[in-house]
Amino acid sequence: RLRLHDGKLIKDRRYHLRTYPNCFVAKELTDWLIDHKEAPDRETGIRLMQKLMDHYIIHHVCDEHSDYKDAKLLYRFRKDDGTFPLSKDVKVFMRGQSLYEKLVSVEGSILKMREENSVKYQRTFLGCEMVGWLVQEGEAENRKEAVELGRALLEHGIIQHVSNRHHFFDSDILYQFWINFRRRRRLTELLNENSSRALSESPDSPFCLRKLNPDPGNTSFLSVQTNKEIKVAVRRSSITSLAGNSNPYFSTTPTLVFPPVAECNPKSVLKRPVTNEELLSPGAPYIKKTLTIVGDAVGWGFVVRGGRPCHIQAVDPGGPAAAAGMKVCQFVFSVNGMYVLHLDYQTISSLIMTGPRTLVMEVMEAIE
Repeated sequence: RLRLHDGKLIKDRRYHLRTYPNCFVAKELTDWLIDHKEAPDRETGIRLMQKLMDHYIIHHVCDEHSDYKDAKLLYRFRKDDGTFPLSKDVKVFMRGQSLYEKLVSVEGSILKMREENSVKYQRTFLGCEMVGWLVQEGEAENRKEAVELGRALLEHGIIQHVSNRHHFFDSDILYQFWINFRRRRRLTELLNENSSRALSESPDSPFCLRKLNPDPGNTSFLSVQTNKEIKVAVRRSSITSLAGNSNPYFSTTPTLVFPPVAECNPKSVLKRPVTNEELLSPGAPYIKKTLTIVGDAVGWGFVVRGGRPCHIQAVDPGGPAAAAGMKVCQFVFSVNGMYVLHLDYQTISSLIMTGPRTLVMEVMEAIE
């Protein structure tokens, strides 16, 4: 984004007697990606920009196009118009980046190469050193608040204990920054990331799971779906990061206590496929409903499946979603004000997981 500003590709543009500030022409940007070796060809460039659209980083200036088109259309970075969604995950990541930049740019930084058990680690610091530095620099009011910040950074995969054995403590335990924020990343790396697909490792979206016969010592929950099949899956609270990191202390991989009996709802509950055009056509036999679902300690209690559009595959009769009026076969129109008819269920899962506990969804339901 900053390079595009410097190169004057992002600027105020006039179209149909209206001025659109801080925008770029899609076709010009695709040319730029190829010229600057950010993409080997136009097809890859389009896929890269679509990835940015799917992650709510850029959008069409009037939101009339949900896909990135290699044409003379105007798009804009959401950071340039104030519509970038600052979820908790994003805020923690940006805070970590800010602290990292501050630490590496000062003389006598606490970040040093250190050795533990004959292994050398870069960008390391002692827990007590970091706590003291955060308080000294005004990044935290007191040592307790500094520990809470350190724990948030660790849970989001930004820092870690050098051998992944400890959470963050105000002690002489050795930690390191897991992310080198100053490494220049190429856009094509986006196409190799599978963070949004980490949610699909289980046949059920993690946010839908409901706890049965709670046992304080058991961190896994049974999920019962409409066909009464049972499988074991991870509870929502253990999904601490969608960054796809491999930190075993906070693993995103479901822990199976018992072998699954069968895969839940392998077949779609829809009687036939439905397209977005059919849903949105004038006079279509569908009505739109707004559901406000307040999640509990386990989740929201539903399964979303499919893509373009996604549908509700199963609803726990005793969960928050059912209480809000959610039903199977409804189509997901928007999530927390974000239009999602063009997205697949993994992306919608990611959007819900990183959003607030109170979930506002618009669904489209067939008129009986």
